[in-house]
Amino acid sequence: MLAIGKRTACFSHLLSTTFMLLVIGLPGIVCAQVARMEVIPFGSTTVTDEAFLSGHGFGPAVTVAGELRLPRGGTERFPAVILLHGSGGVSGYVTDWEQDFLAMGVATFVIDSYSGRGVVNTSNDESQLGRLVQTEDAYRALELLSKHPRIDADRIMLMGFSRGAQATLVASLKRVQSAHVAPERSEFAAYVALYPNCSWTYRDDADVADKPVRVFQGSADDYVAACREYVERVRANGKDIQFTEYPGAGHLFDWRALKQPMLLEQAQSTRNCQLEEIDGGQIINAKTKQPFSYSDPCVERGYTLAYNEKASSGVRNAVRALVIEVLKPH
Repeated sequence: MLAIGKRTACFSHLLSTTFMLLVIGLPGIVCAQVARMEVIPFGSTTVTDEAFLSGHGFGPAVTVAGELRLPRGGTERFPAVILLHGSGGVSGYVTDWEQDFLAMGVATFVIDSYSGRGVVNTSNDESQLGRLVQTEDAYRALELLSKHPRIDADRIMLMGFSRGAQATLVASLKRVQSAHVAPERSEFAAYVALYPNCSWTYRDDADVADKPVRVFQGSADDYVAACREYVERVRANGKDIQFTEYPGAGHLFDWRALKQPMLLEQAQSTRNCQLEEIDGGQIINAKTKQPFSYSDPCVERGYTLAYNEKASSGVRNAVRALVIEVLKPH
């Protein structure tokens, strides 16, 4: 449900068949120093949601890519944030955050989960790709970065937007973590989800990792009520999770370029669906008790994206405080 951005001179990007980073630039935004940039291909799998949730994890092998940016030269090991894009692919809202993290002395790794799979965007047809392939990509990236000589394996945070935010929340589930992180390997230091879709209920989804989980949503977002309820369930389970709601803000409230609201008329939305995982990792429509499909009557079209300056400033301050507390950049 996210639109593609324009290029800017802020970055000199490497474009390839596996990875394209599109950036939006605005006057008055200072570009952080980038000491080194690496486009790193890595292996993953194009797994269906059912296969992922059932624990089988089988699917066609695929090579995707991520773009690693380091804020300074030398030999020091940096904390890092892995960034998961939304339905429109890597866009300006992602690279806005790259700038913020780099300015703090934090490395960034932006995963392009689409190009290597031959997908441009899924906004108008979400059925093109399982929603949890990005969760799989995130754990593959965690393993990759944990071995990188310039990254501190114990200080890697996961952050996602919209579709990528849903994948981030799933990545925080203990059942998912235990299937991907061996005892001798590092785990994510924190999970940050901006405007996720919370209309999907997974088994044991209140049992999340013993790390900070932060969810940020606008009060005008279609999924705010479902996300508020989900966070309350997790908090009742004794977990370190917080929900921050910004009055009047909608979807993509942090994208500085969207000064005027943007209507995506054909974008699919499950805002009126109640989806539930049952045995075998199958997702059903909770109302009909039938396997869910994007042709279900509950799936609607039309989504509005809009920047909200107050909410954008608020979420950046909150994430900055979390980064200082958890990642401890120098």
